[in-house]
Amino acid sequence: MAKVEVNHSKYEGIRFDIQDENVILVDILETIPYEYVGKDTMVTIPTTEFTSVCPWSGLPDFADIIISYIPNEDLVEMKSLKYYLTSYRNVGIYQEHATNRILEDLVKLLKPKYIKVVGNWNARGGLGTEVVVEYKEENSK
Repeated sequence: MAKVEVNHSKYEGIRFDIQDENVILVDILETIPYEYVGKDTMVTIPTTEFTSVCPWSGLPDFADIIISYIPNEDLVEMKSLKYYLTSYRNVGIYQEHATNRILEDLVKLLKPKYIKVVGNWNARGGLGTEVVVEYKEENSK
């Protein structure tokens, strides 16, 4: 079989529009009152449709995100969470940073007793990534 030469120079300089973290819709997040204050109820919210982009290439990064939390006084309003998560769509952010950013924004919003965010990032180049970040209120059990 003859060796085929491929000119890869056509890929040099190709960049997709990459937005920075300023476009993440943190202000869209809303809460609703938790009517069982004092009762430790674990709320788990999974999504298989999270997307951000590689800050180097602009190519998409897909993840299953699982948010689990024990509320204090507030629950996250689901529609606002959907808009918030969707706002990452074109943000150039490392997988580890995106997962931590979600945690930080939700801690600030909810002030929960406990919260854990798991990002199961789809494989690229044969390597997948699982990022697990947690927060626990200081005076919680």
